Amino acid sequence: MANILEVLFWLATGLILLSYIIYPALIIYLPSKRKTPVCFDVEDDLPEVTIIMAAYNEEAVIKSKLESVFNTHYPANKISVLVGSDNSTDATNQIVLDLSREYPNLQLVQFKNRTGKSGIINTLVAHCKTDLLIATDANILFDEDTIFNLIKRFKEPKINLVGGNIIYQAIKNTGISSQENLYLNWENRIKQAESKHWWIALGVEGGCYAIRKRAFSEIPKLTFMEDFYITMAVLHKGGKVWFEESAHCYEDVSTEISEEFKRKVRISIGNWQNLSRFSGLIFTNFFPIGMAFFIHKILRWFTPFLFIFSFGMAFMLAAPGNIYSALIMIFGIVVLLLPLDFLLLKKNMHTGLLRFINHFIMMNLALLVGFIKYTKGVKSNVWQPTKRNQ
Repeated sequence: MANILEVLFWLATGLILLSYIIYPALIIYLPSKRKTPVCFDVEDDLPEVTIIMAAYNEEAVIKSKLESVFNTHYPANKISVLVGSDNSTDATNQIVLDLSREYPNLQLVQFKNRTGKSGIINTLVAHCKTDLLIATDANILFDEDTIFNLIKRFKEPKINLVGGNIIYQAIKNTGISSQENLYLNWENRIKQAESKHWWIALGVEGGCYAIRKRAFSEIPKLTFMEDFYITMAVLHKGGKVWFEESAHCYEDVSTEISEEFKRKVRISIGNWQNLSRFSGLIFTNFFPIGMAFFIHKILRWFTPFLFIFSFGMAFMLAAPGNIYSALIMIFGIVVLLLPLDFLLLKKNMHTGLLRFINHFIMMNLALLVGFIKYTKGVKSNVWQPTKRNQ
């Protein structure tokens, strides 16, 4: 019996390590034999593009965002911008209307009732008249080359979706900004490696990506994580997805645990929605899409369950002096120290490794909460902007 319990413990633990450490290390550090996709040159006759964004009460950032879009090296006569205001009640609509006098290719689409990001994107895509689209968020700022670097890979006919490289700003030692930044950079390195090996990326960031209109799939109602749905829908149809490291865009990182926890719960709900829609790829297209989907994403979504399971096995295996009792003791010490970290956080004091452990536990707790909310049924996907350093 003990042997079976040990196998189960190490299997669960190994799956967690496979997703977070082994798989990323292998694909990041193993050389790729696949060629990089061809791309447009700045001297080429570049294609027209429509930039779309959903906005709700974004008066604090919408002006800076739109000015960053129009302050571009991309030909101005080949850019159109559609802003879908989700029944905003602040000055968002007026700011966009005022800017449209300066930029005639900027259009405001007003929604009279809260619709949710997915519904707005579906409507805006239907309004688009160009073959290429860039979807973005109001709090994501572009630099002068972002649009070109998102579009340049579409010279390769097989590339249907290109993800931008979101870079966090205003990183602080206090709060959780350092942990969020580390996690984002690690994820971006994984997506970049997946792109180089197989021309796939699991998946693009909803704040900054470009897609061929013909490759866009209408997002189902009440969908969270519409960016991941779009990514998987493109891969499901046989298209290629590229993570473009040079397509820099900038976002103020969240520092408050409570705000980030709510955001990760919404992400978790979307994860379980997308698992129900695309789990079949594991069997119908295992390599490389199904394999990457299973290891990079699904195992992470199941990490809280795997952790609970492995802890249960360790508890049953624990005996004086063995490794399992030592692991339980270490875990107990960490749990006892976590309240101390919260107290220090309120005093704007940084605790290094303990803060990273706290952040990891918070992410997995959000996965559990999101799973519970998903099983109860999703009634609405309208959102409030996450509070950041803006």
